[in-house]
This record gives sequence, structure tokens and C-alpha cells, in this order.
Amino acid sequence: MNVLTFDSQEKFNEAGANIITSLVQTNPHAVLGLATGGTPVGIYEQIVKDYKRGLVSFRGITSFNLDEYVGLPSDHSESYRTYMQEHLFAHVDLQPEQTHIPNGNAPDPEAECRSYDELIERVGPIDLQLLGIGHNGHIGFNEPAHALLRGTHIVELAEETRKANARFFDQPAQVPRQAITMGVGTILQAKMIVLAVRGADKAEIVHRALIGPITTECPASLLQTHPHLVVLLDEAAGKQVKGLFK
Repeated sequence: MNVLTFDSQEKFNEAGANIITSLVQTNPHAVLGLATGGTPVGIYEQIVKDYKRGLVSFRGITSFNLDEYVGLPSDHSESYRTYMQEHLFAHVDLQPEQTHIPNGNAPDPEAECRSYDELIERVGPIDLQLLGIGHNGHIGFNEPAHALLRGTHIVELAEETRKANARFFDQPAQVPRQAITMGVGTILQAKMIVLAVRGADKAEIVHRALIGPITTECPASLLQTHPHLVVLLDEAAGKQVKGLFK
């Protein structure tokens, strides 16, 4: 585990972007696992800057997103397809047919889950998976539970998760109750995982994930088992693990 702490958001974003662009520069046909949420926005902005400076091309890259809400049209302002278009896809040369996000409106959700796993297996493995972490330790939308599913599946979103995401919607009731998410097993099969976390409100769960016992009640703690995990923290998120990693 390589844990890096940054004293500015600029350095944090540059570090995250550099890891991704360096991989793409050395492997122009890499498979990227992408995440949404507030934390990756700055990383994607830096990637776009690097692309516009001619430092990197994504033309041969394939991407798979972690998750998508169930029931939101793909062009809804809060769908993860829209998020990715706004923050990354529309600004780089990543080919549209090479960008994959679970279809939250599939007529047969279970078949969609199987198809997503089959596509990852056929194209993958994922070379680099970017992750955030929820306040309850979820990664993707894999919520705390007595047991976790390996593959892509439908999940009932925890109320804590829905409340955290309510800031993106006009009313809390508009937050979907279900999502399709890549499973923990698939996430852990990525050759490299980059966990990016910002904010003092995440300090406690960062400690639980990196230092606490490995348990499905904190899905992010399973990342401790990964052979190539890089953790990017700002000072606020890392305050409870400061000095514990060299």
C-alpha cells in the first residue's frame, strides 16, 4: 500500500491525473476503470488539461465505469453517463464506443449485469481502477453487508448514501433507491487501484478502511488485500492515519 498525502488540492489532482496519464502514455490500449462523485472532478480536469497540451491521447483506451443509478435516463443531469460526458468524455479523444457504463434502464437488469461482467472479462482485466469511498465505506455502490457479491449486480442504496448524494438533486426524494454496481471481486481484479479521498468528513472511514479489520461491513477495507494499491489523500482526509505509513 502506497499512501500519499497532499497539502493542496492542486497537488492532489495533479498526482491522480499523472498516475492515469502515465499509464496511458506507456500503454495506449489500457483499460481504465473510472469513478464519479465530487473527488474525481479535479483529477479529470487535470487530465483534460494534459490532453489539450498534447501530452496524452485516449484514442486507443477502453473505459468501464463503476456504477449507474437505476431508473435515471442516460441524459438526465445526474446520471453518471452525463457526469462522465461533462467532466471527461466530451473533452478528450476517447472513442464513444469504447466508453462503457452500466445501463440503469435496461429492460432486464440482471441480464445487463451479466453482459457488463462478460464485456469486462472479454476486454479486461482493468489495468487501473479509480475509486472513491463513501462515508460508510462503500466502494462503487457496494454497501456494507454480511456478504458482498463478486460481479456486477443491482444494489439497494443505503439511506446514508442517498442522503450524501441528495446534494446533487433538487429534492432528496429524487435520489434513486437502486443502482447497478461493479462487484468487489471485479474491482479487486484490477491490476492497480487508486483510491482518492478528500475532506475531513472522510477521515474516520479512511482510518477504518486502511487500518481497521478487513470486513464486509466496511467494503473498502478489502482494498488492504490488493497487491498494488495507491491511496491519495488530502491532509484533512488523512489526519487519522498521519504518520502510520511511510
